[in-house]
Amino acid sequence: MIHKTKIAAAQLTPVYLNKEKTVEKACNAIQEAGNNGAKVIVFPEAFISGYPDWVWLIPNSKGAELNELYVKLVDNAVSIPDNATDKLCKAAKSASINVVMGMHERNTEKSNASLYNSLLFISDEGTILGKHRKLIPTGGERLIWAQGDGTTLQSYHTSAGKIGGLICWENFMPLARNAMYESGTQILVSPTWDKSPNWLQSMQHIAREGGLFVISSCMALNMNDIPDSYEFKKLYPEGREWINDGNSVIIAPNGKVLAGPLEEEEGIIYADIDLGQIIAAKRMFDVVGHYARPDVFTFGVKKR
Repeated sequence: MIHKTKIAAAQLTPVYLNKEKTVEKACNAIQEAGNNGAKVIVFPEAFISGYPDWVWLIPNSKGAELNELYVKLVDNAVSIPDNATDKLCKAAKSASINVVMGMHERNTEKSNASLYNSLLFISDEGTILGKHRKLIPTGGERLIWAQGDGTTLQSYHTSAGKIGGLICWENFMPLARNAMYESGTQILVSPTWDKSPNWLQSMQHIAREGGLFVISSCMALNMNDIPDSYEFKKLYPEGREWINDGNSVIIAPNGKVLAGPLEEEEGIIYADIDLGQIIAAKRMFDVVGHYARPDVFTFGVKKR
């Protein structure tokens, strides 16, 4: 069994609401990380093609403005599979790296007009392993994204270890975390929009609780990254420079920060890891192993 590998978090900025150019940027980052020896690269929440921060700025009474933005968002969302995923898969294979991509996903199985906040898992052989749809959007995000379900709450075997993912504040849901632990996750990817000190503390706690590695990837978004043509840009406080400063981080099973946080800049952070540290961490506390009490607690995930 191979224990040692290198993992990466891509704190990058999408080309705002432009799927084609954002995918091109992602493919370049995938190649760069592969050239640097990484076997996993994780992109931010909703990287393709940008976090809809206007949900915190525009009241729902402004229907015409919200409709225009939503149409643009859907036009630049991803269907699984489509030309965008084909390009990502080709890049992953070329770079021999496993990829986890945050994206707006169209509900192609039904109307093709609703969106999910999704993670796409791609192997280093360029095949789609699966996807995860965020179970519950937070606050104003519910004006954009539908709710995922238990069918996508799983982890995947890769050449770098078993990888699972929870998106942003899903990580605060104890039962969702437990589902990841029970699926044998070794590397938990946690793409997010939250860049706060409290978030980083939560990531350290989760790494210790689950006895696993955590990759928290957040996009760095500057005011200049949003085109002036979008009227909601005027709603930010005067003089604001950063909408989100990132703070992406990679954390070990003992809670130690291995890389990051990276603040107010784009970049790819790397960490060399040893999966043997997971076994060492679980010697004293294995939340779904010797420290579990199945005679007291019952847990299950509805997969339908």
